[in-house]
Amino acid sequence: MSHGIQLQPVPYDHPDAVKLSDQVQLEYQARYNDGEGDATFLDPAMFVPPQGLYLLAYDAAGAPVASGGWRGQEQNDEGYSDGDAELKRMYVIPEARGLGLARRILAVLEDDARAAGRTRMVLETGDQQPEAISLYLSAGYALSAKFGHYRFHDSSRCMTKLLHSPS
Repeated sequence: MSHGIQLQPVPYDHPDAVKLSDQVQLEYQARYNDGEGDATFLDPAMFVPPQGLYLLAYDAAGAPVASGGWRGQEQNDEGYSDGDAELKRMYVIPEARGLGLARRILAVLEDDARAAGRTRMVLETGDQQPEAISLYLSAGYALSAKFGHYRFHDSSRCMTKLLHSPS
C-alpha cells in the first residue's frame, strides 16, 4: 500500500484534513478515556506557509491515509521558545500503519520547518501513545520540560529536537 502514496500540502480546514482530524480525536478519546480529545486551540491560519505547513498522505486511490503539520511558536507563557515549530495532528489511519508514513511525514515537516528558519521542533504527546513516543525517540527527539495546553497533565509527554541547519 505504501506504493503510490503521495504527500500533499493542504489547508488545515480542507475536508480531508477535517476527516482525519475527527478520526484522531476519537482515537485520543478512546486511549485517554476522557471524552475530550485534544482541546488545544488550532486555527487554520497557523498552518499557512511559511509560518507552518499541513500535509496529507493520499493512497493510490486518492483516499487520505495520514496527516501531520507544524505551526510556528514563539516564547510565551505556555513554555515555548522563539523559533519553535510545533508538530500537530500526526496521525495514520489504522489500515495504513506500519508503512513508514509517519516517519516520512515527520521528515518532510522537519525539513520544511528548518527551511522556514525554525530552530527547534517540539511536540506534545501522551503516555497512552507508545507508538508515537518510540517513533519520536528513534527520530532523534528527547523528552523535555513540559509546554503547551497539557503541560500540567500527568499523562503529557513533551519532546524536542534541534533543527540544525545543514552545514
